[in-house]
Amino acid sequence: MCDFDLKNIADPEYFAENRIPAHSDHMYYESEEAASSGVSAFRHSLGGVWKFAWSRNVKTAITDFMGAEYDCLGWEDITVPACIQLEGYGAPQYVNTQYPWDGHEEISPGEIPQDHNPVGHYVKYFSLPKSMKEGPVCICFEGVESGIALWLNGHYVGYSTDSFTPSEFDLTEYIDRDGVNKLAAMVFRYTAGSWCEDQDFFRFSGIFRDVYLYTMPGVHIADMRVTARPDDGYEKGELRLALEATAEGRARVQLAYRGMEVMSDERPLKMSTIMAYDIDAPHLWSAEKPELYDLKISVYDSAGVLSEVVTERVGFRDFGMRDGVMCLNGKRLVFRGVNRHDFSSANGRVVSVEEIRKDLVTMKRNNINAVRTSHYPNPTALYRMCDEYGLYVIDENDLETHGVWDPIARGEEPVEYAVPGDRPEYMDMIADRARSMYERDKNHPSILIWSCGNEAYGGSDLKRLHDLFREWDDTRLVHYEGVVNDDRYPDTTDMVSNMYWPVSKIREYLSENREKPVISCEYTHAMG
Repeated sequence: MCDFDLKNIADPEYFAENRIPAHSDHMYYESEEAASSGVSAFRHSLGGVWKFAWSRNVKTAITDFMGAEYDCLGWEDITVPACIQLEGYGAPQYVNTQYPWDGHEEISPGEIPQDHNPVGHYVKYFSLPKSMKEGPVCICFEGVESGIALWLNGHYVGYSTDSFTPSEFDLTEYIDRDGVNKLAAMVFRYTAGSWCEDQDFFRFSGIFRDVYLYTMPGVHIADMRVTARPDDGYEKGELRLALEATAEGRARVQLAYRGMEVMSDERPLKMSTIMAYDIDAPHLWSAEKPELYDLKISVYDSAGVLSEVVTERVGFRDFGMRDGVMCLNGKRLVFRGVNRHDFSSANGRVVSVEEIRKDLVTMKRNNINAVRTSHYPNPTALYRMCDEYGLYVIDENDLETHGVWDPIARGEEPVEYAVPGDRPEYMDMIADRARSMYERDKNHPSILIWSCGNEAYGGSDLKRLHDLFREWDDTRLVHYEGVVNDDRYPDTTDMVSNMYWPVSKIREYLSENREKPVISCEYTHAMG
């Protein structure tokens, strides 16, 4: 029987269990040659055909399929990644401001739909590749909507919500290194987190981004923070690395610009290591000239044997507020941007690298210089392309509760009805979402602004979210539009952000308010 309490998925304070802490999205390889090829033996894709069964709701879910002896080979096939509703199970739903269950079930925050809350039962049988016969074995789901409970060989592994950032788990304890493994997952269409995912878009569920196994060598950089900033005169720059390693060893750091070595250094690698280097006359990153340096860190164990090669692209730039004006590299910056949903007309949430590239190239060809990831974190591929092509990014947290604050705006509900609002039970959940986005994306020079979310009204929870971003990162600003609807906490945002204001209203506002710059974060849209 199921050793996972299905009632927990309605609890906003239960949003993750046994999940690996979020970390940077840097790549690491087993050798210099592998780093040059971009293919890592430390990763093994589980994408492709899985076994699948569908239930209308949690009450009718199959509660023993995860057992090692339960034979799922006769089940239907499903492609991973894919949206369940585009694979013949249920139907996609487009909703704007309402919640998808409105008009079907009367529920309140802290509850989830009971009659229509489909569950996808996924099973993947796999054997480990030779490169993973030793060492830890973990799994990464880059995107699952809207919650996943996971088992391996009949053992419960963990649970996670937040559809748009990675969910990673350690499988080492239960892995069969020589035989066939059975990976089983319950994917829930609605969880407590669904109250925070009421974006204006098509509603789906399923494993919609890549899934892969990964391992780590004995000495491994598990997380790193890269900051590259010019000095006040823009004549020198500082490259600063904060590295978190799994064991001590040595690290050789190399920085190159267009194939020419700029800096090389080797020193001991501790469990926590700070390295800082002065760079003469750094080439500055901007949308007009997206100058990037290539960072390579070769990691060695205590015996001097190469353990891994870490790569990252680095952009030197300075961004912040000067006398109430947003400035990049000392010059006033004006965003000429668009909002972008991560959506494929053919495959829904499953968006190929080629489709992302086409979107961004189209933007550049039309003199667009900025993109807002409306209204959730995008795949890592998008940020890497924005770094390379030169697009400023407002990286938006996966938080929208339009269906809750709309009744407040109409006077049908009190301010206390807002989610997250001032509700303590949602604070940890939304902070976890923000932290997952920040940790994954923190090293991308294209990201200039963190966004707390979209159309989630206001309240002390969102103000706390702003403060957390500022604690984590002093190189970027923080955005939130909802302050114009609930001005109790005006410092929730570093700029005044509005939607659909006519030019006359913007001029009128600026004639009386000059403390903060103004962004029109939305001004026209095409329904979803």
